[in-house]
Amino acid sequence: MTAQQGLFGEGGAASDDAVDATAPVDDAGAPLSWRMRPRSLDEFVGQSAAVGAGTVLRRALESDQLPSLILWGPPGSGKTTLARIVATMTESAFESVSAVSAGVADLRKVVERARDRQRMGRRTLLFIDEIHRFNKAQQDAILPHVESGLVRLLGATTENPSFEVNAALLSRARVVRLEALGDDDLRVLVRRALADAERGIGRLNTRLDGDAEARLISLSGGDARVALDALELAAVAAHAQPDGVRTIDVEAVDGAMQHPSLLYDRAGDQHYWLASAMIKSVRGSDPDAAIYWVARMLESGEDPLFIARRLVLSAAEDVGLADPHALPLAVAAQQAVHSIGMPEAFLPLAETAIYLAVAPKSNSAYRAYGAALEDVRRTLHQPVPLHLRNPVTGLGKAMGFGDGYRYAHDFEGGIVDQQHLPDALAGRRYYEPTDRGVEARMAERLRGIREELEKRRRAQPSQPGGSSSGHS
Repeated sequence: MTAQQGLFGEGGAASDDAVDATAPVDDAGAPLSWRMRPRSLDEFVGQSAAVGAGTVLRRALESDQLPSLILWGPPGSGKTTLARIVATMTESAFESVSAVSAGVADLRKVVERARDRQRMGRRTLLFIDEIHRFNKAQQDAILPHVESGLVRLLGATTENPSFEVNAALLSRARVVRLEALGDDDLRVLVRRALADAERGIGRLNTRLDGDAEARLISLSGGDARVALDALELAAVAAHAQPDGVRTIDVEAVDGAMQHPSLLYDRAGDQHYWLASAMIKSVRGSDPDAAIYWVARMLESGEDPLFIARRLVLSAAEDVGLADPHALPLAVAAQQAVHSIGMPEAFLPLAETAIYLAVAPKSNSAYRAYGAALEDVRRTLHQPVPLHLRNPVTGLGKAMGFGDGYRYAHDFEGGIVDQQHLPDALAGRRYYEPTDRGVEARMAERLRGIREELEKRRRAQPSQPGGSSSGHS
């Protein structure tokens, strides 16, 4: 691949302004994570499911038949590195832009250069870093050229493409999910940097203790950039022993990491994933996991009121009538969080999460509402039975509103045999109690009500406002 000018560099007279990722880069002063970027797929660590040997994407890349791609993954998972490797392997001209600084005018320049190359029989591969930062107009500007094949798109994003990338553009690209690097992957990268005297820190003669290595990997959260840059800081700060060896221990790693930030975005995927994990831990009666996810979200900077609201919903949906005290407890916790704020707000949140996780579970109210809603939507405007209508006007009384209504308190046990559903739905049952917790007593009470009503029906003929059939 021939040397080419930078996209926004000087030299406007050049006929081709595409970036050349194969050109030598001055790494003086660059952080370790930059210097140690893999230069080929053989050096690329992790993501075997996406670009491992024998995968469809790997074969397409090696044959220079790469389709348009959206690389979706957390920071430090290798998105930009993979794009640079593609640049070294492809015979296409490689254009690179950042959505942070580029606009529609810049994209139009890329398209014009791509047309010039197309006339000469050469293709263009366009890499857009942080593509989720492009607005709809910017994404629309490149859409027809991706569709026509004038450019092949290679986008990188940390956000869910389903939400951040136009559906039309998304339908013309394949989404490749890159996961956070595993411990073994990070270990390979760390040890490679320790041994590499040319690009790594091998020249510093550094030894990383086993416990320190485990600590470094654990605090990096699957982010290669965090691991390598913290390693370099710890190595530079370490004092050389008389034998010339710099030893990095756990204390040095902690000092280099300081207060490691948790991967989180209150408006992104992590926000919803962690909340989902908390709720499902409560639903699964796992108090240890529930309290972990609460702590994880709070430590990441999540709004404690958001957590409180989710716990209120969980109390109603998952604990429900099996423990009716759960909902007022969760509401009280929400009020407490609102009143006291952080950092003490963790206490009512922790108490509530544990209580809900251990409490008996029932989603009978949730299921009952869902069944009733299905009938509402299926049958639409069913008339209210006349005996249930409130006769507040003379016209209403003349039309029979309220005629035959039975006041439940006038009957034995406060139980009355009367149709309360529309005629088309008479006899339908929506609420089916469980036998768990307090709801077991409710189920027994409901069985008693139904048995009593059936006994009365057998003992006497039907009365106004009700019928002898189809009652629940």
